Amino acid sequence: MRAGEPTGRDVLRSAIKGQWRNVTAASIAGAGHQAGEALVPVIIGVVIDRAVSTGATVELVWWLVALGVVFAVLSFSFRVSLQAGELASEKAAHALRLRLTERVLDHRGGAKTGRLAGGLVTIATSDALRVGHVNRALPTAVAAGTGLLVGAVALLRVSVVLGLVVLVATPLLLGLAHLLGKPLERRSEAEQERAANASGIAADLVAGLRSLKGIGAERAAVDRYRGTSQGSKDAAIRSATAQAFLDGSMLAVTGLLLALIALVGGTLAADGSITIGELVAAVGLAQFLLWPLNVISWVNGAFAMGRASADRIASVLSAPSALGAGSADVATPVAGGIRLRGLTHGTLRGVDLDIAPGELVGVVAADPADATALLHCLAREVDPASGSVELDGVALSTVDPARVRAAILVAAHEADLFSDSVVDNIRAVSAKQSDVDLAMTAAAVDDVAEALPQGADTIVAERGRSLSGGQRQRVALARALAAAPPVLVVHDPTTAIDAVTEMALARGIREMRLGRTTIVVATSPALLAVADRVVVLTDGLLTAEGTHASLVAHADYRAAVLS
Repeated sequence: MRAGEPTGRDVLRSAIKGQWRNVTAASIAGAGHQAGEALVPVIIGVVIDRAVSTGATVELVWWLVALGVVFAVLSFSFRVSLQAGELASEKAAHALRLRLTERVLDHRGGAKTGRLAGGLVTIATSDALRVGHVNRALPTAVAAGTGLLVGAVALLRVSVVLGLVVLVATPLLLGLAHLLGKPLERRSEAEQERAANASGIAADLVAGLRSLKGIGAERAAVDRYRGTSQGSKDAAIRSATAQAFLDGSMLAVTGLLLALIALVGGTLAADGSITIGELVAAVGLAQFLLWPLNVISWVNGAFAMGRASADRIASVLSAPSALGAGSADVATPVAGGIRLRGLTHGTLRGVDLDIAPGELVGVVAADPADATALLHCLAREVDPASGSVELDGVALSTVDPARVRAAILVAAHEADLFSDSVVDNIRAVSAKQSDVDLAMTAAAVDDVAEALPQGADTIVAERGRSLSGGQRQRVALARALAAAPPVLVVHDPTTAIDAVTEMALARGIREMRLGRTTIVVATSPALLAVADRVVVLTDGLLTAEGTHASLVAHADYRAAVLS
């Protein structure tokens, strides 16, 4: 853990501190409820000694009224405590989800390194809930402590011996609960890790189901998930076993303590040391103490699971950034000149390239790995191993990633759509309706809308799965065009589109991006034909450049584009 980064303890502390008003209200109300509960058997004992045994009717009425007031207060306190505690729990969990989302979406990256998407979802849901649940456990612990204190004091009034039994036994019970909760904490963390891994693999399998069927890998995928799921189940069973052992052990110990209180109280009543009313009060207090004594186990379990989940959340929040923040800035307004100097990353080896502001350049990569490496560098998802990528003379590695991505939009081939209407998917990136309309026309989304039940207002499924591949590509392209960035990089935007529509899209891109820098990484003849210039990457090196027509005679170009 690096200095200054949050630890699991910091996460727990901030979750409680952020909801201190609700936690305090829940604690005070819970304490009032438990104090009232402890007073009930005491008042009943007083009623027996002062009214029932003496036949004093007026005093009986007054004590019954007092009992009614106590019940009203404890009932109101109980509702307030539950409401405030639940509110604190949900708000704390929500705040953690926001922090996790902000960290995962941070332009500097790093949070997703080594983690599956499903695993991150589990941390943001299940683990956040467990940490938030601590804000319910804490007021419950305060209430239980208050109940034990009031009960012990009441028992001391009845008998010093009975009171001392409770006062001595309580710290011992707390220590025992903490000791027995250690295995639960360890196994709870392991359970969450295995569950997150299983969720991540399941999400990946669902997302890649078509590809798996295409290569006949269904059986291998099923076997992999079965093994992971079995591991998750075993970890859950071990965690449940630890929880059951903790609960059972604490129940047995508290049962023995209550039996001891009842035995001592009965002995004192038999030899006349306490009255019948005091015996009734002692027995009632012993029964009442069952809840605060047993809840110690529940609270300790909640804190154990909360600590384990807080550690997992802290591991995401404190994950080192993949990129530096950068202190430089790009010129305003952005002209859009791109320059690569000695760019080496992945399969790229010393690539030099100049793209003038407003130029439309096609990039043909015989090896898809070359295209991927170039896109990552242009988007500043990584910093190159050597060399530089410059925008208007400023190295991207010295600029904050958020600022880079405001100037350079890299539209990936596998673009996901939101579960929203077609037009709102496009409108999400642009405040200008004119840009949205032009983008829809340029990307031929109007044709897509005509084929849908509610036209452009049709709601698409998650990730656009209710659309065909070609329809999804056109909507994604329109969204990228509507954003109108100074520099737009698109990667294979028309692979699922027919040749006639592809030519129309190529013209639309050319017209809408006129005067703004555009880089098209593709092998589509229609897209490359409208480019001002085309460059060819072969084995990580820039091997040729020219117009589409002039490059047809180049062997590498012909093999990549026309074969």
